[in-house]
Amino acid sequence: MDDAETLHGERRALLALAYRMLGTVADAEDAVQETYARWYRRSEAERAQIANPAAWLTRVASRVCLDQLGSARARRESYVGEWLPEPIPGESAIASSVPVEPLERVTLDESVSLALMVVLESLTPAERVAFVLHDIFAVPFAEIAETVGRSPDAARQLASQARRRVQQRRAGAAPRAEHDAVAQAFAQATATGELSTLVGLLDPRVVLRADGGGKVSAARRPVIGADRVARFLLGLPRLEPAAMTVSTLTPEGVGFLVTVDGRVDSVISVDVEDGRITAVYIVRNPDKLTLWT
Repeated sequence: MDDAETLHGERRALLALAYRMLGTVADAEDAVQETYARWYRRSEAERAQIANPAAWLTRVASRVCLDQLGSARARRESYVGEWLPEPIPGESAIASSVPVEPLERVTLDESVSLALMVVLESLTPAERVAFVLHDIFAVPFAEIAETVGRSPDAARQLASQARRRVQQRRAGAAPRAEHDAVAQAFAQATATGELSTLVGLLDPRVVLRADGGGKVSAARRPVIGADRVARFLLGLPRLEPAAMTVSTLTPEGVGFLVTVDGRVDSVISVDVEDGRITAVYIVRNPDKLTLWT
């Protein structure tokens, strides 16, 4: 297990796991580092007694994430403005580094989509860990039970509760082709400044959330309603005339990368249901854009 190549392979899978549990690459990397620290704090004899090192690392990483999730909400009370998960590029290693195919309930791309990551934020820490381990990484409930400190039946119930909430929140999500067509129309209307056209693409109850983390300017509170969201979006070019927006690949499909003088400024993604946009996410916090630079 101390073979460098083997360790590297496990690290990628652990990072993919921890990102889905914690929502940012930096937190995931911290969790993985702590996992390996615990491995190397064991003696060689103790490590030799571990029959399945990969399973051991997964279990320990999950426990580290569970502990972090327990304190994350308290930490985020001091976060400036809205907190959003970190968006990742559609072809990121974090998206693809899963040792098995996810169960049919969630696709590999969807498992790192910003929309799903936002839903996961609404789960309890134990529900989130159980859902990620079982529905995405196909970990048996007996092993999940050891991680969350519950019985296998209780772990199964946690995953079931989480799955039900995810399905309820994502029930109307558009297929990829429809999402991309609406996203492109949204970009065209925003670029040309056509207020009525843009409003028509937005659900009447659309919500826009922006994450600047107190490091760059961003709406501190959600913007709600088609007219208000449209006017907010059409006002952005006046704030940064040098901004350039291009389509980019995200796990949910077409998204948008905004740059200013060659520097990554933000990533924008949308949720689409019934041919209209129901949510707009704008991530500007530079700490959450490291994979895009």
